[in-house]
Amino acid sequence: MTFDTDTRPEATTTTVDAASFRSAPVHEASRARLAGNGLDYRVVPVDGDGYPQWLQVVARGFQDGERSDEQVASSRERSGYRRVTGVYDPAAPIADAPVATIASWIGELTVPGGAAVPSCAISAVTVAPTHRRRGIARAMLEGELGAAVTAGAPMAMLTVSESTLYGRYGFAPAALSASWRIETKRAAWIGPRPDGRVDFITRERLRELVAPLHEQVRHDVAGEIDVPGGHWDGFAGTTPTAEKAGEKRAVQYADAGGEVRGLAIYSVHGNDDDFTKASVRVGYLLAATDDAYAALWRFLLELDLVAEVNADELSVDEPLRWMIADQRAARVTLRDHQYVRILDVPTALEARRFASPGTIALDVADPLGHAAGRYILEVDADGRGSVTPWGPGTAPGGAVEVSLGIEELSAAYLGGVSLATLAAAGRVRSTDASAAARVFAWHTAPRLSIWY
Repeated sequence: MTFDTDTRPEATTTTVDAASFRSAPVHEASRARLAGNGLDYRVVPVDGDGYPQWLQVVARGFQDGERSDEQVASSRERSGYRRVTGVYDPAAPIADAPVATIASWIGELTVPGGAAVPSCAISAVTVAPTHRRRGIARAMLEGELGAAVTAGAPMAMLTVSESTLYGRYGFAPAALSASWRIETKRAAWIGPRPDGRVDFITRERLRELVAPLHEQVRHDVAGEIDVPGGHWDGFAGTTPTAEKAGEKRAVQYADAGGEVRGLAIYSVHGNDDDFTKASVRVGYLLAATDDAYAALWRFLLELDLVAEVNADELSVDEPLRWMIADQRAARVTLRDHQYVRILDVPTALEARRFASPGTIALDVADPLGHAAGRYILEVDADGRGSVTPWGPGTAPGGAVEVSLGIEELSAAYLGGVSLATLAAAGRVRSTDASAAARVFAWHTAPRLSIWY
């Protein structure tokens, strides 16, 4: 869900050269560490001979099938934006296939207030089961974070398959996601009935519309990112290698003036035992206005012969809950989703906006050393923060002292968890956790609507 806004968000003044990051060598400390174990850590050019084997290893790592030549070519065509690296074992029977993989790129993370912060997005992390417990994952992740710091990226981010792996590197779940399972007959629509219209469109037309519409609205909700083009092809099923593309159905919402304000793509799964009880899986729903949001959800919940609608990667605070007559018709499951990791505390904090004025004295621990330090955050009446070093001695008069790790600061950064909650959990120490929480709060829940 996104919201109308009268002004465009301010852009962060931080810039990162994505092309230089993509072509940079692997981090030297990690390369040397792995070389000491007889392993070769190197960049894998997307247009080079090593990419097909790299992609096959990624597929195997995520329990997918072997990629065809056509799928490899399609992936290569859509992956030029990524920095691709692998770890190789010269003693392995297939020496040109990596035993571990990782990919990354410089993207943009929306933060409270609407600014877009350059962030190192990390993906495709795999380690072969034959090479576990040899420090490979640690070397790769610390290497990517080191490369991001060298490039000047103030943040890193990722979505994860295994949630217990990344806290040791300073990542924290900063935006949860909600999965909804809705019984349509119980739900009964009581929400708005906008004047615009919902119409079926081709998947190809949805693919044309979705990227620019997402660009219009991605600054409205903290946690969203700029989406690489290949991801939209995956949602729409518009590549030659897309699986079950024919099952996807696309619709648009156009307002009373004829402008397209929302899009959805979904699939229907029949019930052979009862034809009136099919289920719908919502692949993606994008709304630029409240009317578009209401119209698309009403359409989906009132489809004929459908007993259940399922959707993932929704906000933890969806307006949909208040648009159905029986809230118990929806079973909502929460899980961690968008992980972030602050690399540059002053830049990250000065990029976002805060809910209340105040002065916070932060004592930040970082086991990797990137963001450790003592900082004074001063937030003015407009919610703008400025950060200065906190030198030796006590905190300034009136400042709230907060002592925490970089994982906890990253968790609270998007406003998805309160510092008071983290203090109650024993993760944060503060002279006044409630006051610190009021400063760091934000009025809308963060959300990320995709995986990457």
